[in-house]
Amino acid sequence: MKTDIKSLTYEQLNNAVLELGLPKFRTKQIFNWLHFHAVTSFDDMTNISKELKEKLKENFFISHCDIEDKYVSEIDSTVKYLFKLWDGEYIESVVMKYKYGYTICVSSQVGCKMGCKFCASTLAGFKRNLTAGEIESQIHSAQKDLGVRISHIVMMGIGEPLDNFDNVIDFLENVNSPDGLNISMRSITISTCGIVDKIYELMDLGLQLTLTISLHASNNEIRSKTMPVNDKYPIEQVLKACRDYSKKTGRRISFEYTLIKGVNDRECDALELAGRLKGMLCHVNLIPVNDVEERGNVRGSRESIEKFCAVLKNNSINATIRRTLGADINASCGQLRYKKKRGDAVEDCC
Repeated sequence: MKTDIKSLTYEQLNNAVLELGLPKFRTKQIFNWLHFHAVTSFDDMTNISKELKEKLKENFFISHCDIEDKYVSEIDSTVKYLFKLWDGEYIESVVMKYKYGYTICVSSQVGCKMGCKFCASTLAGFKRNLTAGEIESQIHSAQKDLGVRISHIVMMGIGEPLDNFDNVIDFLENVNSPDGLNISMRSITISTCGIVDKIYELMDLGLQLTLTISLHASNNEIRSKTMPVNDKYPIEQVLKACRDYSKKTGRRISFEYTLIKGVNDRECDALELAGRLKGMLCHVNLIPVNDVEERGNVRGSRESIEKFCAVLKNNSINATIRRTLGADINASCGQLRYKKKRGDAVEDCC
């Protein structure tokens, strides 16, 4: 079986180059072609001999993803992609434009095991982990299609990043490399539903990225109803890991809190949340729940959402209400894949 060469870190690629009997300088050449120029064929490596290209073809392949569907928001130019992989599976990515540049939200798995009740990512079931190369290919395909440089990454697409820990770490190393996309760790955010042991592993690596926790509740009773992972990692364990992470890395923790009418959006919920987060270096990102037909969750009024935010602020918790991007194209991840796998017609596609 051939190896996905784009998934190799620089050190791993160097070892592979030496095993093939090639001079060490070839490592930088090949790595640059794969991660900066984002070639999808060895034939596009113009400063490499035909003989070497054939040797690479014999041992490796280059992972990539093809654009299956593309949506562009008429409201804010947010772009949503449905990518098709080599095995016929689908993943989604979203590119958002901000004042500071372009941010991409990438998927880390084909489907998700976590089963969160407000999320569409689990609807079509879990299939497999993405390789480091497949995660990065989402950036390459989007950049090439849009003709822009993407400077920020959020791992909030389909899948649980810390459930695909090793591949995600290799991906981070590759995109951070000055010989590749050279994206700063401080411009990368990883979102997790709270896999505690992996939070500690990430902490020990000392990466200066932003860790975001999908919290979505102020106590175990509510969280377990909406997030099955809470049965294994209760909220007390998750928050202790967050305090330890912030203390060791010096990085502020971000909490995602999806507000669902009548479930977790009451004033008492806000007060309980404020009490749990008191004294922590953190920020709460409040998210009005997405309208996912299959989930049946209801978004509260703007007034109730603003009141929840005000309660947190009045109790010294830094909080903001997330601005909704791509509302007219269902930019939350998972919905396109589910409809594609179900065989639904895809409308309004660019």
